[in-house]
Amino acid sequence: MSELKMTTQLIDGKKVSHEIKQEIAVAVENIKNNGGKIPHLAAILVGDDGASHTYVGGKVKSCEEVGFRSTLITYESSVSEETLLAKIEEINNDPEVDGLIVQLPLPKHISVEKVTERIRPEKDVDGFHPVNIGRMNKGLPAHISATPNGIMMLLKRYGIDTKGKHCVVVGRSNIVGSPMSILMARDSEPGNATVTLCHKNTVNLASYTLQADIIIVAVGIPGLIKADMVKEGAVIIDVGTTRVPDASKKAGYAIKGDVDFDAVAPKCSYITPVPGGVGPMTIASLLLNTLASAKGDVYQSRY
Repeated sequence: MSELKMTTQLIDGKKVSHEIKQEIAVAVENIKNNGGKIPHLAAILVGDDGASHTYVGGKVKSCEEVGFRSTLITYESSVSEETLLAKIEEINNDPEVDGLIVQLPLPKHISVEKVTERIRPEKDVDGFHPVNIGRMNKGLPAHISATPNGIMMLLKRYGIDTKGKHCVVVGRSNIVGSPMSILMARDSEPGNATVTLCHKNTVNLASYTLQADIIIVAVGIPGLIKADMVKEGAVIIDVGTTRVPDASKKAGYAIKGDVDFDAVAPKCSYITPVPGGVGPMTIASLLLNTLASAKGDVYQSRY
């Protein structure tokens, strides 16, 4: 990792995530002392994908850290779509469970759309349901997608000015890029940015990123953003987490972001590292959504 200039500040997602978890733990303790219901997150994991097991394990561990209840349901990759949808419906109807996540990716024979839409909006703490996306778009209370919401919290806690700034979002996925562009453009703080949404078919990507005060990149292409694509003083948020073979690592791989960190960091005012930047904030956001669900802060009654 290159030596950063004195003017470059590393955005420490692990630190901020830890602070948020401590705040959540205090809230849970207050609920407990007042005889309230302890937040309960259920997670469904299908198959034996190593990365998925790691991610879900981290979420379950985080629940324990803040005092949540958690339930992990696992299935073989051969599980039928019908069986999975039936389990989701069962959890939908369980008043003890406040939040439900189904870890992606899913086997090809299972429709991600059907799974996403089967989870009730008030328990959709990943923020993927069309109802939550639509409410977010209108500025109504909603469970906001965990990663974009985590990024907004990082911008706020680091006091990064976004009003009137040009933000270039690279990547248009329904999980990160698209909701991120909406959040940055909303009349809110952070927000009020002028947003350009780029993607894999954008011609001459550098012509857009060079204009950006803030670049948020989430495409899964290691090292896509080079130093000559970034202007001095830009803010860089790197969402990429690609496993790249690395014999020097015990695991046999390294996690790389979408930004060529060593070359780009010295030009930035702020930058997130990979790992340790956006990743921990995704889990913190998931926990906040679950807490909000348990308290009835977003939906007062079921759909």
